[in-house]
Amino acid sequence: MKIAVIGVGLIGGSLALCFRGKPGVELVGFSHRQDLADLCVERGVVDSATLSLEEAVSDADFIFLSTPVGLLETYLEQIQALPLKKGCIVTDVGSTKASIATRARELDWGDACFIGGHPMAGSERSGVQAATSLLFENAYYVLTPEPDTDPQATEALSRLLSFTRAKVICMEPAQHDEIVGAISHLPHIIAVALVNQISGYHDSNPLYRTLAAGGFRDITRIASSDPVVWRDILLNNRFNLLKLLRDWNQQVEGFIDQLEREDGEGISARFQEAGDFRNELPERRKGVIAKTYDLYLDVPDHPGIIGRITTELGSRGINLSNLQIIESREDVPGLMRLSFRDEVQMERAREALESLEFDVYA
Repeated sequence: MKIAVIGVGLIGGSLALCFRGKPGVELVGFSHRQDLADLCVERGVVDSATLSLEEAVSDADFIFLSTPVGLLETYLEQIQALPLKKGCIVTDVGSTKASIATRARELDWGDACFIGGHPMAGSERSGVQAATSLLFENAYYVLTPEPDTDPQATEALSRLLSFTRAKVICMEPAQHDEIVGAISHLPHIIAVALVNQISGYHDSNPLYRTLAAGGFRDITRIASSDPVVWRDILLNNRFNLLKLLRDWNQQVEGFIDQLEREDGEGISARFQEAGDFRNELPERRKGVIAKTYDLYLDVPDHPGIIGRITTELGSRGINLSNLQIIESREDVPGLMRLSFRDEVQMERAREALESLEFDVYA
């Protein structure tokens, strides 16, 4: 079985690592730059890499189109125009599905077929260096087959994706874009708008940035997402987002009205409603917005305390991905944030630190 990955970055590279080493599987990566192609092979993500799109897809059984959203249709058209193996399944990993599905319907696939896809997992890191076979584990992987798509093709793709350990579900492209627009694209817009609002206040008072640490930085972290990637995503899903933003404005206007009327009970009810719904959300399943694995702990202002913590974790084989001192003042316990790559490392660290009698918070 030959699998071609067009664009071996975080998503494409992680998919390749999920399929790597499986019996009878040959992995070929396509890149537009030789240094990136070499890096994919050096890191063992693919068996071989090429700068020729035709060479990459030649005789492929599966083709994963893993380029940025803004390039998907261009590459789709180029792939469709090449000689494809009979029964070849072409799929993509874009976070918007309606536009690529519309373009795919307009193309003649002959004995091949296209099935849209979106693995709903990500990372704050990017590039093949960040690729991991664990990226999709316990996440949803959406497929958007057409009504006339051969069910055997959808089943074949689903079987292959079982190696990702994601939960494969099928839905219509338009429905996907409505839902993902609400749970991912809209929050990114809100985070960017909020950060830019505070940045504007900071221009006249530098204390805004000084005090906007800790929780504010955490709840707005997605505002640091790649500007070009998100430009393409938002423009591609603009019709859904225009409706969502109008609905969001109604939510904001509701708070304005309640504050003007000093409606304390109404405000409490909205917080209660939000809390009830949020508490029903699954905690253990990955979502389209990358989850963080952070622990917070109070640390006394003692010489060597940071070294002690990191040494204790290191001696237990627990890997830290980042460490930050959020607050540290004389005679007042500092607040330390420890970041981990995955939940397993985080929980092992929590257990170790609590055994050392540190107060640990998630």
